[in-house]
Amino acid sequence: MIRYSTMSDYKPTIGLEIHAELKTRTKMFCNSANDPNEREPNVNICPVCMGHPGTLPTINKEAVKHIIKIGKALHGTVADFTEFDRKNYFYPDIPKGYQISQYKYPIVSGGELKGVNITRVHLEEDTARSMHDENDEYTLVDFNRAGIPLMELVTEPVITNAKQAGDFARELQLTLRYLGVSDANMEKGEMRVEANVSVSKNIEKGIKVEIKNLNSFKIVEKAIEYEIKRQIKELESGCVIVQETRGWNEKKQATFSQREKESSHDYRYFPDPDLPKLNLSKIEEFQNVELTELPWEKRERYKKEFKIKDEDIESYIYDPTLASFFESAVSHIDNKDAIKLASNYITSDILGILKTQTYDISYEKIGMLDAKDFADLVNMAYSGEISSRGLKDILSKALTEAKTAREIAEEHSLFQKSNEEELKKVVEMVIADNSKIVDDFKNGNEKVLQFLVGQGMKATHGAGNPKILAKIFKELIK
Repeated sequence: MIRYSTMSDYKPTIGLEIHAELKTRTKMFCNSANDPNEREPNVNICPVCMGHPGTLPTINKEAVKHIIKIGKALHGTVADFTEFDRKNYFYPDIPKGYQISQYKYPIVSGGELKGVNITRVHLEEDTARSMHDENDEYTLVDFNRAGIPLMELVTEPVITNAKQAGDFARELQLTLRYLGVSDANMEKGEMRVEANVSVSKNIEKGIKVEIKNLNSFKIVEKAIEYEIKRQIKELESGCVIVQETRGWNEKKQATFSQREKESSHDYRYFPDPDLPKLNLSKIEEFQNVELTELPWEKRERYKKEFKIKDEDIESYIYDPTLASFFESAVSHIDNKDAIKLASNYITSDILGILKTQTYDISYEKIGMLDAKDFADLVNMAYSGEISSRGLKDILSKALTEAKTAREIAEEHSLFQKSNEEELKKVVEMVIADNSKIVDDFKNGNEKVLQFLVGQGMKATHGAGNPKILAKIFKELIK
C-alpha cells in the first residue's frame, strides 16, 4: 500500500533576523543627526557617513549602551571584549563599499524571549534608502539613513510556526519600546524582520530560504505560512529547494525569488582598522546600565496587584500612557472589585470613545477627565450612588467639560434614589399593575424579578437604585 505524504509529515524550522534602528542623537560613527522623521533627502550627511577617503569613524557610546540594555533585558551574556568588522559588498545604498558591523565578537551572546533562544545581538550601521521609480526606469538614493545605529538580533532556528514567529517579533518590539532604545515602527522601516524557513521530514534541517524585508507582523506570518506550503509542494513534486533570498509580493500574497543566498565568507569580514577594540568592563559609561519595568514583568504585576482580565492587561501593556492613567486612578480606589470595574470602563467605554473622537491623553488625564475624578466616578457607581447607565452618561460629559463627576451627576439628576420609603410606594404601584407577573414570582419563577425591577426603574425615570428596588420587591411579595 502506497502512503502519500501530508503537510503534517513535514517539520518547519524557522529562525528570525530582526533589525531595529536605535534612538540616538547622532549616527553610529559620525556627528550627523539621527532623525528618522526628516523628509528632505540627503541633508543629514557628512564626509564620514558618505565614506569619503581619509575620514575616520568614531563609536557612538549611547548606541553601545542601548545594545547592553537589550542584552540584559533578554538575559543574554554581555561581552567583555567586542570589536567592529567590515562586511564587504557592493550596492548603491552602501556608500563606503562595505558596512561596519560585528561578526566574531558581538556585544551580546545568548538570551531568551517568549521561549525562543537568541543567538546574538550586535550593533552595526544602517544602509541608505533606495527609492525605485514606478516604471523601474531609475532608482534614487537618500543617504539620510546611512550610518544610523542599527541593532541586529538573530534567533536560534527553534521557531516551529508562523504565529510563534509573529508573537516573538511583537514582544521584541514592545521590549525595545519599554527600554526606550527604539520606536521600532515597522511602517516607517525602523524595525525590519527577515525569516529563515526550511522544512524537513527528519531530524536533519532542510535547505534554508531567507525571506527579506517583511514590514508588518501580519506579513511576517503570511510569508512564513506561504513559504512552508511552497517548500512542501516543491519537495512533494520531486524538486530540490534552493538556498536563496526571497521577497514578499503583497498583491500576489506570495514569496518570489530575488537572488542566491550569500554565505558569510562571501562578505570577506575583517576587523575594521579605524575603530578601537572595546573592553566593555573597563569603560565606565558601560557599567551599571539600569533597566525599566519590562512587558512581562508588568503583566505579572498587574495580575497579582489588580487581578484584572488578561485582555485588559494587554491593552495597558501596549499603551503605557493608558496604563499610567489606570494606575493613577486605582490609587484612589480601595475595593478590588471596584478596581476591576474601573479597568472595564477604561478598556471598553473610554477606549471606545477614543476610537471615534480624539482627546489628549496623558499619564493622569484624558481630555478634561483626570484620574482622581474618574476614580470618584467608579466609586459612586460601585456604592450605588449612580447607575451603570448614569456612569456612562457622566463619562462622556466629563471628557469634555471642566466639571467634576459629582457636579455633572447633580446637574443632570443622575444620582440614584435609595430612600426605601420613597421607593416602597413605587414598588407597591408596580405590584398592583402586574399581578400575573407577581404570581409567577411567588410560584418560583425568579427570573421575572428583573422585569419588575425594570418597571420600577421606568417609573422613577431611571433614578431608582435597582438593588434597593429588588430588595423591596422580595420583601413585599412574600
